[in-house]
Amino acid sequence: MAVEIRDVAPGLWLWRQRHWEWREGDDWEPEVSSFVVESGAEVVLIDPLAPPPNEGREVYERLTARPPTRAVVLKPDHVRDVDAFVHWYGIPAHGPWLFWRGEAPRAELQPIFPDEVLPGGLVAVFDGRAGQERPLYLPEQRALVFADGLTAPDAGGGVLRVWWTPILERRVKPALRALLDLPFELVLVSHGQPVHTRADFEAALTTVEPWSAPQDA
Repeated sequence: MAVEIRDVAPGLWLWRQRHWEWREGDDWEPEVSSFVVESGAEVVLIDPLAPPPNEGREVYERLTARPPTRAVVLKPDHVRDVDAFVHWYGIPAHGPWLFWRGEAPRAELQPIFPDEVLPGGLVAVFDGRAGQERPLYLPEQRALVFADGLTAPDAGGGVLRVWWTPILERRVKPALRALLDLPFELVLVSHGQPVHTRADFEAALTTVEPWSAPQDA
């Protein structure tokens, strides 16, 4: 299982790998990204999925050189391997206050609320989806990080798209447009091609079709 490592900006990098839970027919692609940001005095893991020991050796070497100080889960179904990282590094974790049945982590996550500033200065933002996802704004790197609210599937050409929802026009797009008040230049997403620009974000709100919309939507 190949593990890609990509340096995105000073103090911001990611690793990308095949998710071991992916099955044929799932509405998401097998390759997913995990993120690491250094901000203030913190080294924060975002939605970490543990890579295999051999293929992910460089990931673990980097984390050994700059040990994480906390972890963040952005969405209830992105628990992934947060328990392992909390255990390995003895760190606190933040995340949703509600989880799907049987998917809650064993670690007690500190709940994240809109506009909350986390240690390191990371800011939780609102994407209009009833609080099920809590994207982050990384002020030092001028970046937004999403779990599923935006995606860039290879099947769609790797283009940044808003993930469709029945409240897309009424709730989600207005909330995402409000994020344009932030001085971000980068947009990172977990599913599909992970790194995009502010211009890509603006296009996703205006000219690019949403992802996974029903044919009659």
